[in-house]
Amino acid sequence: MSAVLGLNAVFHDPAAALVVDGVVVAAAEEERFSRRKHGHDNVPFAAWELPAQAMSWCLAEAGLAPEDLDAVAYSYDPTLCRPYDSVLDDTWEGLRTLYAERAPLFLRTALPGLDPAVVRFVPHHVAHGASAYLAAPHRSSAVLVLDGRGERHSHLAGHCRDGDLEVLFQQELPHSLGLLYEDVTEHLGFRRSSDEYKVMAMASYGTPRWLPELRELVRTTGDGGFRTDPVDWGSFVKRVGKGGDDVDRDHADLASSVQKRVEEVLVELAADLHRRTGESVLTMAGGVALNCVANSRIARETPFEHVWVQPAAGDSGTALGSALHVAHALGDRTTPMPTAALGRGWSDDELEAWLTTAQVPYTRPDDIADEVAQCLAADGVVAWFQGRSEYGPRALGHRSLLAHPGHARNLERMNDVKGREQFRPVAPMVLADRAHEVFEGPLPSPYMLFTHDVKPAWRERIPVVTHVDGSARVQTVDPAEEPLVARMLEAFAARTGVPVVVNTSLNTAGRPMVDDPRDALECFGSAPVDLLALGPFAVRRPRA
Repeated sequence: MSAVLGLNAVFHDPAAALVVDGVVVAAAEEERFSRRKHGHDNVPFAAWELPAQAMSWCLAEAGLAPEDLDAVAYSYDPTLCRPYDSVLDDTWEGLRTLYAERAPLFLRTALPGLDPAVVRFVPHHVAHGASAYLAAPHRSSAVLVLDGRGERHSHLAGHCRDGDLEVLFQQELPHSLGLLYEDVTEHLGFRRSSDEYKVMAMASYGTPRWLPELRELVRTTGDGGFRTDPVDWGSFVKRVGKGGDDVDRDHADLASSVQKRVEEVLVELAADLHRRTGESVLTMAGGVALNCVANSRIARETPFEHVWVQPAAGDSGTALGSALHVAHALGDRTTPMPTAALGRGWSDDELEAWLTTAQVPYTRPDDIADEVAQCLAADGVVAWFQGRSEYGPRALGHRSLLAHPGHARNLERMNDVKGREQFRPVAPMVLADRAHEVFEGPLPSPYMLFTHDVKPAWRERIPVVTHVDGSARVQTVDPAEEPLVARMLEAFAARTGVPVVVNTSLNTAGRPMVDDPRDALECFGSAPVDLLALGPFAVRRPRA
């Protein structure tokens, strides 16, 4: 039996996770504490900046001290990066590797009492993979990891059997689907390693007219890998200074072309992996696995019967994966992650104390779920703060902004509340037992990692969550797993006949998702939201 603290501190999205006796106890991104989006700027030498607050909280949540830890798992292995000039000829490689090598000493300072000898380095893509195959409810699976880069690779294909990973193929840099997508994101005026989801949304407004050219430049190699030749993006469209609301047709077409080619390559890689393993289950992680459109094509077009994607598929998830990997190596039988709600939570008394301190008028209705459903049915916007916060980038009914999906103006209204581009869609949450009435696609979908077609009969009934291409990124809600959210959806459906509610993350543009009660109160105070549901308490905006 062991206690293992996992952490990610390289590249972006620093995070910490704690696994005790094989059970996931806590996991959180540093951004939720520091209130800096992605934890820190995505600079090449970011390895020096540890997720200090997330680490300390994980230990406090379990009542452990640093000296109680059997291991600290660091999701990057600097020994794989030598020589310093690297396959990318990256001038920063030496400094990043030096910082990572010194991590045990940094950790001794950040966690007084920790023995630096317990720090273990876990290869970046192995950590990504373990966050999927050891967290999923399957003991064996094919494993597919794709992101921008790790130490020397951008992709891992493997086969997990009862918790042990056999690596079948790794794609060496500089070939990288993740870096390809980052490049086009930057070319279209958005922030790389941050705004790739905006490009995915923009792609639906275009046509893939440069797909033939990209098929020449980006191609699979038949051995489990792929090639990404250098792309002269300016030969397609001029570079954008700063992306915004105006979706230029040419830029939308470029986004569409890249998106479609990435989808095609992923389907080919997944199909090849199925041939190699014969598995019925595919588990996925890495930043590219957050591309829910591609995930749906894999689920639809490959022989896999089940596709399970880690909710924290980006780099933050490597904290969890490295902890699970080391716990398994130490002999613990790891158990699947029970939920994505692995972050901070507060008791009702603690929440009421926050409200009292803030001197905010509030009520405690008999049933907060019914109170919220009534407000939503009356076309109010609700800030929903319940239970422990989510691990990963998706709001899954714990730190959410909710609205009625049936009034078309609410898409612009929600994007205005959040201060983000109008071309971006918002997502639906739906009762799991009624999802098939409204949507077609991989069901259930509890982590909002697949896209679904909205059935034609429903598109006019829920226009807010129906994207321009007729799709929606669905979250299904099972009453056994999320009883409060399900009760709210049931009460809303009883009033409106619609089992769907708009669900987007509770934050404003450029800010991390709301995490603690202060964040919730500040967001409520600064955005045109009608009701804040803070635990069992209701805070309403005063009438003018």
